[in-house]
Amino acid sequence: MLNRMVFSASCALSIVIIMVLQVSSAPQQSKETPAYPPLGRLVDVGGHLMHIHCTGEGSPTVVLEAGTGGFSFDWSLVQPEVARFTRVCSYDRAGQAWSDLGPRPRTKKQIIYEFHTLLENAKISGPYILVGHSGGGYLVRLYQAQYPGEVVGMVLAECGHENSIFIINGKAVRMRELSTGKPVPDARSDMLESDRSVPLETSKQIEQQMRLMGKSKIESPYETLPPYLPQIRLWAVAQPKHYLADDNPFEAEELAAVYTERHKTEYPLGDIPLLVLHRERGGYKPVPGIITPEVAKQMEEERIENNRDLVRLSRNSAHIIAKNSGHDVHLDRPELVIDAIRQVVEAVRHHTSVKGSETVK
Repeated sequence: MLNRMVFSASCALSIVIIMVLQVSSAPQQSKETPAYPPLGRLVDVGGHLMHIHCTGEGSPTVVLEAGTGGFSFDWSLVQPEVARFTRVCSYDRAGQAWSDLGPRPRTKKQIIYEFHTLLENAKISGPYILVGHSGGGYLVRLYQAQYPGEVVGMVLAECGHENSIFIINGKAVRMRELSTGKPVPDARSDMLESDRSVPLETSKQIEQQMRLMGKSKIESPYETLPPYLPQIRLWAVAQPKHYLADDNPFEAEELAAVYTERHKTEYPLGDIPLLVLHRERGGYKPVPGIITPEVAKQMEEERIENNRDLVRLSRNSAHIIAKNSGHDVHLDRPELVIDAIRQVVEAVRHHTSVKGSETVK
């Protein structure tokens, strides 16, 4: 998929192609492709609009956080079923699908601020159970760290880890080790005029990259989405703003900070219910000239151990290994994600435990 290939540090992926996005003069974004009607509603978060889609009723509220480059509707096999037993919301980060571009740089700190403001302004009251996929796992963890009183449960599905190895420019590196210690800017609540459109030089680079990769198409596992969504997904990934939504020049610094914080406390989530899911198949494999057999073996071993470390974020946790699933477990095995959410919801409502041994399902 096109959107999988152009983001720096897209979590849980074995190969990262970094596009350097230079910010210069800013023409208005092209409106040639007609927008599809939003599935939910647009909410002002302070100078720009963000899309949030809520269904169902009940408490606690489940909030779904897509992975890097993902969209609210990628949860379309999960959200309708969760809506049967509680209120559930998915949303698009600034720049994705129906959401406007937001202030730059697109740091995790900025995204968390907008996430919180969106829930407040949309009047989506907590407490929340946060569900993160892939790079969204960092975001829900950071949200909980910033607003611990609002989060009562968590599900991490195929999420990245702050100590993961990435292949960058043909070398195996830990993203956090690329940190230069530069300070991460504070989140901004204001919008500059230059924030509202895709810079000219950036637009040219995006167009060149898209030409090199050819016409995007729906591939596995996205063909499992409801019939009306594949075309919306093609529209969403064709928007130039899509390629700025998760572009973060402070990725290494923020992951280094997460790594440092992780080692300060044994159980940073305390006793809140936590379920961690990851794939059984689809391990890292050698790629000639890029990933040696030795590095592939190391990455696969660390992937498994990193997931076990995520389980140790809470004293009240369990670990589920999804059979016959790739990275997109919410599309390959949505029933497992739905059941994990249900377990956490019930544990919160009835003050029970989800703690259990590692299980293959």
